Amino acid sequence: MNKLTAAITAVGGYVPDYVLTNQELEKLVDTTDEWILTRTGISERRILKGEGRGTSDLCVPVALEICKKRGISPEEIDLLIVATVTPDMTFPATANVVTDKIGAKNAFGFDISAACSGFLYALDTGARFIESGRYKKVMVIGGDKMSSIIDYTDRTTCIIFGDGAAGVLLEPNTEGYGVIDSVLKSDGHGREYLHMKAGGSMKPATMETVTNREHFVYQEGKMVFKYAVANMADAANSVLERNHLKAEDIAWLVPHQANKRIISATSQYINLPDEKVMINIHRYGNTTAGTIPLCLWDYEKQLKKGDNIIMAAFGGGFTWGSSYIKWAYDGAQFGK
Repeated sequence: MNKLTAAITAVGGYVPDYVLTNQELEKLVDTTDEWILTRTGISERRILKGEGRGTSDLCVPVALEICKKRGISPEEIDLLIVATVTPDMTFPATANVVTDKIGAKNAFGFDISAACSGFLYALDTGARFIESGRYKKVMVIGGDKMSSIIDYTDRTTCIIFGDGAAGVLLEPNTEGYGVIDSVLKSDGHGREYLHMKAGGSMKPATMETVTNREHFVYQEGKMVFKYAVANMADAANSVLERNHLKAEDIAWLVPHQANKRIISATSQYINLPDEKVMINIHRYGNTTAGTIPLCLWDYEKQLKKGDNIIMAAFGGGFTWGSSYIKWAYDGAQFGK
């Protein structure tokens, strides 16, 4: 009997309508369009507007698009995993909110919090449920409403992040397609350089924490850049070596969209030309757990059955990793 793997059989994505441009940010903080483009590669990002709207509202259209593409009912979903650091509420899990909103009455769900590496963590976790043989349809969504935790008076962070979500459906496969291998890492020492200062059990919300603006993303950019370049590239290279793959064997690198310079450094390290690297950071900015699946969504029509795909990410805390996927279908039939 051939080995059971978890194949990606459909992709969905969603970004809000509102576009926050560099020109608009010039009115909020001391920055320029040229400065932002030169250092990050970002031209615009999407923002979810409207009172009472949260990450689940980004994820619901993703889940429905996946079901429509695959021709299934939400009731056929066995499990929904949402990777996010901006849940609707501390509890219940945003995954549970999404299952309720889409009518996935037979699914259980949970969230994974691994910052920008969240989708890779969730994808590998979902694959294990498929490989167990007990689950047939596992949906994995990465999404964040980063605008809810960004200080728009802090020019070091507000230029980077945006809102968005995307995801995939995993199903059993015995032909060698799907999630083949992953290298996942973490180092809690990195929390010093990228974190939110207040709002957790260690430092609950008070009038003082709110006044001191401690409920927003805090980042030491130079240190994060240094660690991200080294670790993303190292993880991707480890996956290549473990699976005896060379640069010419890879159809696509799907890097976390944090910074254009980090993306370039990662692709250069594993000797991949620019035309094999998925990039949409200029349009969406850094959507945290949403970046990698949003790339798959944007590039779906270019993906071919059998393509070798390497995903790599680095996130706050620190978390990082890389996954090797063998693509299971021709995306031209679905591409936007």
